[in-house]
This record gives sequence, C-alpha cells and structure tokens, in this order.
Amino acid sequence: MSIWRVKPVSAFEADMKKSELKRVLGKWSLTAIGIGAIIGGGIFVLTGTGAYYHAGPALALSFIIAGVACVFAALCYSEFASILPVEGSAYAYAYGTIGELFAWIIGWGLILEYAMGSMTVAVSWSGYFNKLLKMFGLHLPDWLTNDPGSYTGEGFSMNLPAFCIVIFVISILIKGTQSAAKANNLIVMLKVSAVLFVIIAGAFFINTANWHPFIPDATSIVDAAGQSHEAYGIKGVISGAAAIFFAYVGFDAVSTQAGEAINPKKDVPFAIITSLLVCTFLYILVSLVLTGMMNYDDFNPLGKYPEAIKAPVAYAFDIAGQAWAGYVVTIAATVGLISVLMVMIMGQSRIFLGMSKDGLIPPVFSKIHGVSGTPKTNLLILGAVIAVVAAFTPINKLADMTSFGTLFAFTMVCIAVWILRKRQPELNRPFKVPFLPVIATCGILINTYLMINLSIDAQILSLGWLVIGVFIYFIYGKNKAKLNNKE
Repeated sequence: MSIWRVKPVSAFEADMKKSELKRVLGKWSLTAIGIGAIIGGGIFVLTGTGAYYHAGPALALSFIIAGVACVFAALCYSEFASILPVEGSAYAYAYGTIGELFAWIIGWGLILEYAMGSMTVAVSWSGYFNKLLKMFGLHLPDWLTNDPGSYTGEGFSMNLPAFCIVIFVISILIKGTQSAAKANNLIVMLKVSAVLFVIIAGAFFINTANWHPFIPDATSIVDAAGQSHEAYGIKGVISGAAAIFFAYVGFDAVSTQAGEAINPKKDVPFAIITSLLVCTFLYILVSLVLTGMMNYDDFNPLGKYPEAIKAPVAYAFDIAGQAWAGYVVTIAATVGLISVLMVMIMGQSRIFLGMSKDGLIPPVFSKIHGVSGTPKTNLLILGAVIAVVAAFTPINKLADMTSFGTLFAFTMVCIAVWILRKRQPELNRPFKVPFLPVIATCGILINTYLMINLSIDAQILSLGWLVIGVFIYFIYGKNKAKLNNKE
C-alpha cells in the first residue's frame, strides 16, 4: 500500500457517472459563487491594515501582486477542472497526479482554508451585525457578543450572532444547491453594487496629495500592542500582498462545485478566471479611492483617528462628512458576508464529500440526501463544529492561517498540473494553461514567497495542523482508502 499511489482518471470518470449530486449550476451561477466567496469582509477591513502597516498608498500594487499570484494558480486550477470536473478541488487533482499522501495533505490544508475561513467570516459577520444594530440604537449585552476569551466580565459568555449565522446558512444549504445559488446571486448583486458605490461616491472626495509619495520610504512603525516592525518601501508592498491575501481567499471554491455544474469542463474554468479578474479590478479601484480619501497615516490606531483601522471604508466617508454612506457600507458588508460564509461551508462540505468517497475519511460525509441532492449529514456536522468554535473560541490568527492553507493549496496545484502534463500528455484538455512551465514556476515561487511573508505564529500553527493531518492519514486514511480494493 504505497503512499504515492495515484487514483486513475478512469476512476474519477466512474465517480462522475454515478454521482448523486444534481447538476444545476450554469457558468454565471458558478461565476457568482466565485465573486460571492471573494468579496467579503477583507475588502472592507484589511484595506486600512494593509495601507498603514505595510504599503501606504501603494496598497493598490499589493492587490495587484496578490491578484497575479491568484491568476497563476487560477489558470492551473482551470486546466485541472477541465480534465477532472469533480468535487474535491485541489485534493482531487493531487490524488490523480502526485499521489495519495500529497492529496491527503492538500485536503487537510483545504480544511484549514475553508473551516478556519468560515469561522473567521462568522466572527466578522457578528462584528458588522453588532455595529449595524448600534447604528439603529440597539445593543446586545457583551456576554452574548463575546467569546469567553474576549469577554472581560464574569460568568457565561458566547458570540451568539456568530453561532446563529452559521445555523442560518446551514439551513439554506441543506435545502439544495439551486436555492442556495439563487440566494447567493442576489447577495452578490448587492455586494458588487456596494463596492461600485464606494468607488464612484468616494471618487468625489479624493485628495491626490494623499497619494504622494505613492511608495513611502521604508521605516519602522509601532503597532497598537507597542511592537515595532518594518513598513513601506518595496518590501512593505510585498508584505502587504501577503497581509491582504485573505481578501482573495475563495475563488478556488468554484472548483469544489464542479460536481454540480451543468457543463463543468467549460464553465468552471470560465467562472474561476472571470470571478478573479472582476474582483481584482474592483479591489484595485477601492484601494486607490480609500488611500485618496484618507492619508495612509490617518489609519494609525494610536493617532488622530484610532477607530479608522477597524472600519476604514465607513470611516473614510465619515471624515468626508458623508456619514450616511457608512450605513450603506455596513449594511452591504453585513449582508454580503452571508454569501462568503455560504460558499466557504459549501466548498468545505464538497471536499469532505470527495475525501469520503475515496475512503480517506468516514463514509458518513459522502451520504447524499435523496430529495435535496446535498450531503445533508455532512453539512449538519460541519455546521455544528463551525458554529460552536466561532461562538466560544477567541479567533486572532485565523485570517493568516486561512491564507496559509490557500497559498499551500495553490502551490501544490501549480506543481500537480505540470506533473500531469508530463505524465499524461494525451489526456483531453478542453482548457490548457498557455506557457505552462513559465506560469507554473511563477505560481509556485510567488505563492511560496507570500507564505513565507505570513506571520511566524500563523506558519507554526499551520505546519502543526499539517503534521496532525499526516498522523491521522497513517492511523485511518491509508488503511481505509478505496484504492486498497484492487477492483
């Protein structure tokens, strides 16, 4: 039983033929899933952090670098999706090319990306929801909006809004993919409208003097915790790309829905690339508008506007004397994060489904409900875990850990598509990566470099997670794998 054994393409084709998932997603629904996953709290929160702690007005360049890193991976994902249009995303691609152990590690890394990402988004949604309630004069008690680690009072406490939003999203997802896609489409329209509103309305309040110097000289700055670190200059632009990478997490969720796409070999590559290009363009414009409305130094949590870094977009409009716009942004972010959570949990459940079909995790995760055509039990288990962790755990490093899982998966996909091209050049590839050696090499290098630029704590915790995953593979997955059956 070799850890390098590969699942043959014929086995994937057999899985597709007997799949119980319903193929209901067209190319625009898939594109909306990609946009729904990408545009979330990241663009409304991380812009202030990226501008002050890292890149200054050159934050737009950081978004371009992060976007380019994603494009290299997106092209490789697209080729794989055209060959193996199955649920499981990068996990399935690695299982068909590199080998079982690598596939398991990538699957375990994707759990890190999607599960941690879901928890982070649930807690972020809670923050926006509480802010929205306060705007209308409503206040939930502190013990119902803080996890035990963040609560400063005595007695029981939980983040009730974070718990409730996960349960609400699960209730939508178990009804069926088609109804979930329709809900996502509506929310995506609202989110894109809100981002366009920020770009167009904010353009009237830009002071071009705030863009000079565009790349500030490298210097040392002190953060809110009193620790100093290097910022700005070219290095600051690069570290800014790593810091705001969380804003891009999710475009690969499109590939997890391949098993429910009507024409996956053409539509999944289209949706992956289109959603990424649209969001990158919007991100660049938002960062330019924001750093034009406010000087990057005004996001200093120890400066004149200490709260600006927490809600940079809303605060920029407040300072411009347009407080009403803050309501629009807060409402859009609160509603918009629901679709991010929806796509994250949906993607995670499909990765579990793929791994369970292969026998690497228990069979309960691959049971499909006869009426809804969804992995209902899988979703209920996943939802319970995410809801409880989001409600009771202080979550500080999760954004960076989510980024680590994503960058790791991107790197592996760039390697795997190259290996498959060499090993099986005769396979039908409806979409082929142009100049593959160049694209794959660039993808591997830039994603690895961004991984190295994440916080040390996130790197250590993420590597520890992967080590735990390897132990589980040797204890359970290796012995239970369906490939042990010669047939």
